[in-house]
Amino acid sequence: LRGKKGFISAGPTYEALDPVRFIGNRSSGKMGFEIAKAAANLGAEVVLVSGPTHQKVSHSSIDVKPVISAQDMYSEVHKHFETSDIAILSAAVADFTPKDVAIQKIKKKSDTLTLELEKTKDILASLGTIKKDQFLVGFALETNNELENAKGKLKRKNLNLIVLNSLNDKGAGFKTDTNKVTFIDDKENILEFQ
Repeated sequence: LRGKKGFISAGPTYEALDPVRFIGNRSSGKMGFEIAKAAANLGAEVVLVSGPTHQKVSHSSIDVKPVISAQDMYSEVHKHFETSDIAILSAAVADFTPKDVAIQKIKKKSDTLTLELEKTKDILASLGTIKKDQFLVGFALETNNELENAKGKLKRKNLNLIVLNSLNDKGAGFKTDTNKVTFIDDKENILEFQ
């Protein structure tokens, strides 16, 4: 990958409810950081756009751009896509965000709290519509109909490759040092890694 530019997204996004609380997920960012390190070791110049994480980078060819929310990640990713040769979006971006964010901490005044959520911008799909010569890779973490759902995402979002992993597989998913993935390319070639 010497002479190539790439960007990788990693980690979760946090969607604010109020100044104290947020909606998030269990992504550690580990996979994205490891992909960034591997790309840099192969000679690529890497921009790593990362949501909140405890992961660290110690490679001089990796430029980390920290973000918090899905909107932050959308904006940062779009700054780097046009000049990239490859984009690998492994971040676990929130699909929904609170419609209204409270200015003050929400107090416990009743036994229930109703939140109205709205869809976040689909980062991967937006890149799929504007890509030219970039090689675009997405991820699909699935819990059912894994292969069919991943193939559908690959086509809908105009990807070159999708990496499927399932929460049904032992040793896969969040907070593990191992993973079991299946690569599916845009010609529907399938390659499984145990």
